[in-house]
Amino acid sequence: MTEQTHLDGNALGGLLLDVFGREMTDQSGCCGECGAVSAFGSMIAFRDAPGDVMRCPACGTVLAVVVRLPTGLRVTFESIRWIEVRDV
Repeated sequence: MTEQTHLDGNALGGLLLDVFGREMTDQSGCCGECGAVSAFGSMIAFRDAPGDVMRCPACGTVLAVVVRLPTGLRVTFESIRWIEVRDV
């Protein structure tokens, strides 16, 4: 078994922009498992899976998975309790 390497959520900044239509790395989300509140930029990102996976930096729970399809993107919010998008 190979060990996956991870990055911080800033590596998914462009992908988050595609999904939400705005800069999201400085916006916050709450883990549905442990309740930790983290900026998207500080979440743990894995890019070497079939999709891009975001995990909670506190407990490692999968928060979201984004898969690129021939027709666009498919986003699954696995365990995000809420997302706060503040006005700029």
